[in-house]
Amino acid sequence: MAHVLFGVACVISSVWVFVETLNVSDTNQARIRKMSCAAATSMWLAFLVAGYWYVCFYKADKAVILKGPWPFAHNFFMESKEHLVILLLMLTTYLPIAAAGNLAANQAARRVVLWVAGLVVMLALMMEGDGAIIAMGVKMGLLAR
Repeated sequence: MAHVLFGVACVISSVWVFVETLNVSDTNQARIRKMSCAAATSMWLAFLVAGYWYVCFYKADKAVILKGPWPFAHNFFMESKEHLVILLLMLTTYLPIAAAGNLAANQAARRVVLWVAGLVVMLALMMEGDGAIIAMGVKMGLLAR
């Protein structure tokens, strides 16, 4: 559950950055920077926890999924999750860098932060959905036994 918790923290932090950036002023730039760092940190923590779980425990779940009625839970959703995580890590790592400038004065920088935060939210929600389908694939495989 730590993996999901950190993923949700990444989504919430990124939404916060997006909304604060829409209403950027000299008074909220420090919050934007802190929350962009929180988004990056929580994403990296989610990745590390998930990587540990994947290496140590996913092999058994994969076997259950592939023998069950929902093999697409691994074949499509886990495969897409494995590949999209790299893009999500790059975007969340870039978010604090993009938010480091004076967003109140620089409209182009503000637009970049909005796009990056929006893409992080979209991809992270897709990953959460993929994880739910993978978990359901395991459950369906166990019920089919």
